[in-house]
Amino acid sequence: MAKVAVVFHSGYGHTQRVAQFVAEGASAELITIDANGDITEAQWATLDAADAVIFGSPTYMGMASWQFKKFADASSKRWFTSAWKDKVAGGFTISASPSGDKLSTIQYFITLSQQHGMIWVGQPAMNDGTINRIGSNSGVMAQVGPTSPAEDIPQGDLDTAKAYGARVAGVAAKLKA
Repeated sequence: MAKVAVVFHSGYGHTQRVAQFVAEGASAELITIDANGDITEAQWATLDAADAVIFGSPTYMGMASWQFKKFADASSKRWFTSAWKDKVAGGFTISASPSGDKLSTIQYFITLSQQHGMIWVGQPAMNDGTINRIGSNSGVMAQVGPTSPAEDIPQGDLDTAKAYGARVAGVAAKLKA
């Protein structure tokens, strides 16, 4: 079994809810990036020990939150030593609009993973109107209205997140073997 960590920032609880489903599917440890964009040394150690890291952030103004970006910039210490090379990577995001430019956030995660020499895992589920209803194959994209609470995130988006977590963990386990 692979060790998986889900590292995410959530501004209003929506990304946290999606992260919980990703983590459930992956049997992963959740690492929350705080409101200042920081994680603890123990959490860095968890990421360093993981076989797979799944990134998560809301999409704000067409990109990952500044708190996630601060975390990503701080990961340059790992980049310098190739500490995350050959780890499996994945990512998810949520925004209020059906598009919301979520693809920019996922592409940012892909670029971050490639900077680290990681192996990106896509999201293969076909859009059936419920599962992968937004139609993203690069990672998980979820959407809920701008005034809706996290509890209103469509169940299909959460089921997609859970299945994606399981997929990332499965790929990591295969590569670890």
